[in-house]
Amino acid sequence: MKTATKTGGQLIVEALKANGVKRISCVPGESYLAVLDALYESGIDVIVCRQEGGAAMMADSWGRLTGEPGICMVTRGPGATNASAGLHIARQDSIPMILFIGQVAREMREREAFQEVEYRRAFTEFAKWVGEIDDARRIPEFVTRAFAVATSGRPGPVVLTLPEDMLIEEVEAAEARAYMPVESHPGKSQIAAFETALKEAKRPMFILGGTRWSEEAHADFADLATRFKVPVSCSFRRQMLFDHLHPCYAGDAGIGINPALAKEIKEADLLVLLGSRMSEMPSSSYTLIDIPYPKQKLVHIFPDPEELGRIYRPDLAICAAPTEFVAALKELEAPASPAWADRTASMHESYLKWSTPPEAGPGPVKMGPIMQWIEENVPDDAIFTNGAGNYATWLHRFHRFRKYNTQSAPTSGSMGYGLPAAVAAKQLFPQREVVCFAGDGCFMMHGQEFITAVRYGLPIITVLINNGIYGTIRMHQEREYPGRVSATDLVNPDFVAYARAFGGYGELVERTEDFGPAYLRARASGKPAIIEVKLDPEAITPARTLTQIREKA
Repeated sequence: MKTATKTGGQLIVEALKANGVKRISCVPGESYLAVLDALYESGIDVIVCRQEGGAAMMADSWGRLTGEPGICMVTRGPGATNASAGLHIARQDSIPMILFIGQVAREMREREAFQEVEYRRAFTEFAKWVGEIDDARRIPEFVTRAFAVATSGRPGPVVLTLPEDMLIEEVEAAEARAYMPVESHPGKSQIAAFETALKEAKRPMFILGGTRWSEEAHADFADLATRFKVPVSCSFRRQMLFDHLHPCYAGDAGIGINPALAKEIKEADLLVLLGSRMSEMPSSSYTLIDIPYPKQKLVHIFPDPEELGRIYRPDLAICAAPTEFVAALKELEAPASPAWADRTASMHESYLKWSTPPEAGPGPVKMGPIMQWIEENVPDDAIFTNGAGNYATWLHRFHRFRKYNTQSAPTSGSMGYGLPAAVAAKQLFPQREVVCFAGDGCFMMHGQEFITAVRYGLPIITVLINNGIYGTIRMHQEREYPGRVSATDLVNPDFVAYARAFGGYGELVERTEDFGPAYLRARASGKPAIIEVKLDPEAITPARTLTQIREKA
């Protein structure tokens, strides 16, 4: 059905509304002024950011926490290339996202016009699909397709470029409709084969990961684990998929894996990868599972057929989203006395010991007791975000995730993600506590988005662990080139003054016992807050100091 004559900008916004979009992140640009004008009275919340990378990471965090495409808009050239950091995260992490890029006018293409980029060539490796809308009448078609591609199979980012003159063109176009989600379901014979494999196993192991989960699937799988008493692990930075205090939880398969868990995965006689690609980080650099023929009997459940058999040849491949697969298992009858029940209990006990923070450490600030304080004083439904760096080890190893949708962190290991992700999470769930963990190096990559939290009244709490170095790189440097420090020292601003200058709350922690009261004051302030924790650079990991790493090398 045709509509009245409208501009391309109006049609973009109408298509977004038809697909249920309630919020977008952006950095404005003259190349898409017509869209900004159409957003003026649209009812869509527009979150104005200070750098396009942060805007794209916010969209990724929305997609990560909702399962619906996060929407980001940026201008051409430098704006688009800045946003590519968030695009890469969404691609590697399988997060639905749509990036709209203002483009040069159609008549100026192929002349290397001002800020011109040919995005199909530039972003093909970063996105599931890159399209350019040449005709405003096709906007409903392109936007509907973008939502379908971003959410189907293995989710991921889509890029749509918008020539500036196309957006001001007035046309008649079809009325936009919402995209139709596509779902894949496991067959009855596959479920029967899975049931047989599970009941014949002596040492089964589940590893949960990926996206396309839901609150219901999270609860249903916990029920399945309880009935079957199977050991359950979560892949890297997907820890919120299973309650860590559930008696079946065995720990996370990620960086710095518990050696006992790694041994159990290698020695399993049935390994079930549910939603996980089991890429480099969760597989301990592809050492836990042999390629291409695993020693373990492998069942791989994944929503995209192109992933099944791409790295690991499974004994049973099931093309289904985790939600649909878990729903199909509800009626399975568990054995009266599972042969592996004692093993499951032993693995959970091992996890509890592994995730108990150490009390000691170099310097006047001990991260172990701080993590213990957080466990005792932060609500179970709090959302934790982080970027990348050795500081994140404290969160991943010692925080016990209890509930679904309480983690927003990049499996791609991208620095700078934590703060914009926290801003997005708080905007999405204003009643829940949102805690950003960041290192000093990580924070400064997108620290300017702290003002975005201030502007929109989003009282996130940032625990900024400042050790004055690029910690992960220094650790590797001391191991490979001991004593030859190069390019890893940092000079930092006064982060407390930084927070206050932006209109937020700031406090410095230089002793362990000062952390708890500082956190409570930050919470009570009702403002976006930075708690700067001065950590001795020697405290590079929970188990080893920099000196120990250097001397061992």
